[in-house]
Amino acid sequence: MEDQEELKLKLTEYKEEHKMLDETIDRLMDSDQPVNLFHMQQLKKKKLWLKDMIQKIESGLIDDIIA
Repeated sequence: MEDQEELKLKLTEYKEEHKMLDETIDRLMDSDQPVNLFHMQQLKKKKLWLKDMIQKIESGLIDDIIA
């Protein structure tokens, strides 16, 4: 049961970080300032990694509920 609570906590953290990255990327893209493409690529990779981790945790939690 404790593992599920840890997963839920981690899931919440990842979702919040994903949302913050999404907002940061949008802000950078809408800015009049030149965009550092390397930095943007790093942000997008991190966002994608977070999305993958969120999906893995969610599917793990669903599997635990069904079992």
